[in-house]
Parts: sequence; structure tokens; C-alpha cells
Amino acid sequence: MASSQHPTSWTPASWRALDAAQQPEWPDAGALSDVEGRLSSLPPLVFAGEARSLTTALGQVAEGKAFLLQAGDCAESFNESSADQIRDKLKVILQMAITLTYASGVPVVKVGRIAGQFAKPRSNPTEMVDGQELPVFRGHMVNDESASILARTPDPTRLLTAYNQSVATLNLLRAFTKGGFADLSHVHAWNQEFVATSGEGQRYESVAAEIDRALRFMAACGIDLAAEGSLHHVDFFTSHEALILNYEEALTRKDSLTGDYYDCSAHTVWIGDRTRQLDHAHVEFLSGIENPIGIKVGPTAVPADIVALCDRLDPDRVPGRLTLIARFGAGKVRKHLPALIEAVRASGHPVVWACDPMHANTFSAEGGQKTRRFDDILSEVKEFFAIHRELGTWPGGLHIELTGDNVTECIGGVGEINEANLSDNYTTTCDPRLNARQSLDLAFRVAEFLRS
Repeated sequence: MASSQHPTSWTPASWRALDAAQQPEWPDAGALSDVEGRLSSLPPLVFAGEARSLTTALGQVAEGKAFLLQAGDCAESFNESSADQIRDKLKVILQMAITLTYASGVPVVKVGRIAGQFAKPRSNPTEMVDGQELPVFRGHMVNDESASILARTPDPTRLLTAYNQSVATLNLLRAFTKGGFADLSHVHAWNQEFVATSGEGQRYESVAAEIDRALRFMAACGIDLAAEGSLHHVDFFTSHEALILNYEEALTRKDSLTGDYYDCSAHTVWIGDRTRQLDHAHVEFLSGIENPIGIKVGPTAVPADIVALCDRLDPDRVPGRLTLIARFGAGKVRKHLPALIEAVRASGHPVVWACDPMHANTFSAEGGQKTRRFDDILSEVKEFFAIHRELGTWPGGLHIELTGDNVTECIGGVGEINEANLSDNYTTTCDPRLNARQSLDLAFRVAEFLRS
């Protein structure tokens, strides 16, 4: 039976009647329509039942019984999709999740910014590159970062490439998480070489050794560990920003069991601080899909607007349906977050509150590269936890940009990367990411906040 959550007038295409922010200027409407038709006929990337499972898991987070870790690339690249890169990214997320679980004693819901995060919102439609004004790079789903008019012209065939690369990535993720790689007995094997030799890697090894002892103890007590599936595989979900609405519409399917619509491009999608206007296209699209959804909440958010969004996107107040992702910047959380928490709590919406300490802490170094300070990232997380502790609410999750590669894109943290080191291995196509060592260091710091 279909859900009553959404109005019957909604269709996957109803967003087209409204203003849509951050959409590319596609030069050939016919070519775009052809691509949309091809995408609509292709198999879904994920399934409705998987999305429902994630809603249930996030419902546990909303009740303070679990913690959300949402992590991955700022913007995935068509040029960085090797099996090793996908595996190493997953390794870091699994290490962080184990660290957080061990410290908090609650399950960690693992969601990757992966298998679809190929587009990014931009502040301006053009940018200056080597003295030439060009259309802004919007992510590989739309155009290429090369400095030419041709490369920067939106190309709808890239939507198909994004789909195909997402298929390959998802296949590998499912193989890793269900085929033995994620077995809890392999926690030592997840420690990458350049992490294992570091202080935080050694600290992780201590946690892994404790887990080994716990498993041996359970086996000695006669518990059949081989029969306990949760020890041998993990549930890993995918997410991305639902930015390019032509792509999201084309991958929306009606579930044969419930009659509800699901955006089958990912298990969960979010809308950004630039696209959460109540009467615009992105909110209209998300209002009709049954996936769990996220809303980025920045300094311009006011309590009445956020409550109105919750009312529009979750009228039935379903636990796990909404995740509010706070991104204010270090030193600014206390100014904005408490009033939002109080207003949403008073409205009765059972949301997940997650902290995105990345996006509001970006600045340009002297060499021109965008970067972030590890101390600013940690400071915003610390403020987020402190406010929830004061208000008696649950700091439900962490939303960060990271990679398994040994990049030098964020300043500080372990390894003492400074501005002079940024160019050593700066490979991101958009915003700076934490490397594996910095990510694991952050997990241990957050684990301390959770433990308290």
C-alpha cells in the first residue's frame, strides 16, 4: 500500500515546473532528453528495500541508540576509480567506524559519499583560469576541469558515465562488505601501511587487539562466531548530493511492493545549503521520494525555515527520514545551532543531527589552493557535541570529506602538514579532503567526545 506521506499530485518530474538552482546550462536539449531516456531504462543502482533498511537504522540514530558516520570524497572523479582507491577509502571508513563503536558502545551506521558524488554546487557560474574566464567546473557528471571552453561545456553523456562508474563502484563495495573483507576478524588488515607506522595507527592496533581478545573470549565461552553474520559482513550505504535533477529523476523508480517512489541512484541523498529553498525544485523533488534524506543547514538557516522544511519533507514524522547536517564553521556553532535544535525538538520531528565540520572551514592558502585546518574541523565537532550535551539531545553523526590516499590537502593534524606541503600531493578536483591518518586521528578525538 502506498504511503500517505506525500501528496498524490507529486511526480518524479514535478520539479520541472519550479525554479531549479545550481543546474547546468545544457547546450543541447535533445541530447539531454536522449540521455534521460537511456538512464530511465537502465537498472536501478540501489533497491527500495535497502533504502528502507537505512531509514530504520537512522531511526535508531534519531533515538540516540546509534551513531552515523557519513564520509567520502568531496567530488568523485572519473579518473580515480581504481579498485585500490575504492578499497582504501572503505578501509578508512571501517577503521573509523570500529573506533567509534568501540568507544561509544553503540552501532555505527556507515554511509559513503560514494558511487554518485560527481557533482558540486558552485558559488559563481564562471571562474578565472590563467587569465581566461570559463564556465565553472561543476564536477565530472557535468563537465571537465581542463581549462578550455570545450572541456567546460556541460555534456549530458557524462550522466551515463557517472551511472556506469557508480555501477562498478557499487559492485566492488558489495563484494568487499559482504564477501569477507569486512569480517571483524580482519580488523588488523584494514590498517594501511602509512597509517600502521604512525601513532594513530598504533593506537588503532591496540583497539584491534582488544577486539581479537573479545572474539577469543566469546569463542571460549562456546558462542558460535561463524553463525553470527554481523561479525563477518557490514551494511554499507551510499549517498550523494541530489544536485543534478535530470539524473535523479531518471533513476527514480516506483517500488513494486509499496507503490512508493524511490530515488534509486543512492540509498540516501541530501540537498545543500544553496538548494534548500522551500518553494524550489530540489525540495519539491525530495518531498516525493521515500529515501531517507539530508538537509545541509548553514549560517543563513533560521528556525522557522528549518521547521517548515521538516514539515514539508517529513509530515508524518518518521524516525530516520530526515538528517539535518549542521555546517557553520569553527567558533560559530553556538551562535546558530541551539535555537535550531530547540525549534526542531519543539516541532516533534525525530531528526538525526549530524555535524559537517568541513564546508564552513575552507579557505585559500597563499599558493591559491583551497585548504582546511584540522584544528578548525576538530573545534567545530567539539562545539557540536558540547551544545548537544547541554541541551540533552543526541549528537547523532559526523559528515566528513576524506580519501584513503595519502594526500596533502588539509593543514595540521598528524603528519604536521603545513601550507608549504600542500602541493606535495594535492589531487582533489574540488575541495580539500582529510587523508587516512588525519581521518583516523579525528575518529579517535570524536570517540572521546562520545565516551563522555
